[in-house]
Amino acid sequence: MGLGGIGIWQLVIILLIVVTLFGSKRLAALGSDLGSAVGGFRRGANNEGERETDSDPRESPG
Repeated sequence: MGLGGIGIWQLVIILLIVVTLFGSKRLAALGSDLGSAVGGFRRGANNEGERETDSDPRESPG
């Protein structure tokens, strides 16, 4: 038994249907777009965290 009652054969059939509908080139493009979006989100989250620690209002300026 697989994920939540879905077996390996059901997953293979779903994968085949998705590849048939969208095509392998479009799926590759979607994957790279999703990867770059996640990377941008992580960079933005890291930059925001750095800004919060740099401008901590509890610290006295001098």
